[in-house]
Amino acid sequence: MPIWIFRISTLIAFPFLTYDFINKEPLSLAAGLLCALIVIIAEAVFKRLRLIKIMIACSGFLLGWLLFIFTEYAVQNFGGTGAPAWWVANSKYVEIGFIVFGVLACLFKSRDLEGLSYKGRHLKVVDASALMDGRIVDLCEINFLPGIIVLPVFVLEQLNKMAASKDALERAKGRRGLDVATRLQELKDVTVRMTSKTPKAEDDTERVVKLAKSFDAEVVTLDFNINKIGALYDVVVLNIADLATALKPVVLPGESMSLFIMKEGKEKDQGVGYLDDGTIVVVEEGRRHIGKRTEVAVYSILQTSSGRMIFARTK
Repeated sequence: MPIWIFRISTLIAFPFLTYDFINKEPLSLAAGLLCALIVIIAEAVFKRLRLIKIMIACSGFLLGWLLFIFTEYAVQNFGGTGAPAWWVANSKYVEIGFIVFGVLACLFKSRDLEGLSYKGRHLKVVDASALMDGRIVDLCEINFLPGIIVLPVFVLEQLNKMAASKDALERAKGRRGLDVATRLQELKDVTVRMTSKTPKAEDDTERVVKLAKSFDAEVVTLDFNINKIGALYDVVVLNIADLATALKPVVLPGESMSLFIMKEGKEKDQGVGYLDDGTIVVVEEGRRHIGKRTEVAVYSILQTSSGRMIFARTK
């Protein structure tokens, strides 16, 4: 609401100021109205621009102007007799050209100033779920995720809010995510970059995918929803949960294995054990072997939406 008060006040005040102080003619009212429109448009444009972009553009302006100063000094001192006359006639156009070149060059290379050198699949944008999980550190240590790890600032801000939450579980997840981000930056053989670029989106899930799309990068996550959104935006998603599922050991009916039976099952005389990857193994007549490691034979495998269940009998 205050911004609209400012805009309406500008549209009313500027014409009357020009009418009173410049000239009491209709042309002065038109000039004041034009100035008011320029101010409002400039305010709207600068509101949409991020501060880093404005600073980069100012740096480009300064760079272009310095290039013009050095060129002018060289022309006036080393240009000979004919060059200064041409320079006097066209120096303003050259100055404008250098300034425009400096601004555009800095804006086009703004990713360098934000910590990202260029686009490509070598960039891996990490979301909050991957940081909270922590296995990304192990994958980076064994060079299973080559390239540059990109940590968006809005993801770190999300983890920081979680770390300050009153809920104990959410607070623990947020702190773990921040610890994992710190561990990633401490890895010697892994390049980690941070970016303050924040695409407009309804939530952080879509924002991560849009960020990866703008960099032509890949997303590292554990959130299955990002898989769906990534398919819509044609972004490659590396889901660590999918990787863990693909690497589960292959067990076929009839095979034997050594299993530690941890607890009793739901049915009579059943025991329950787990494989190294967390797969549940229900053992018939395994109740009397609870707390022991025993040989079992697989006779059935059930694939469910939450994972696999293996049914076996004691040998």
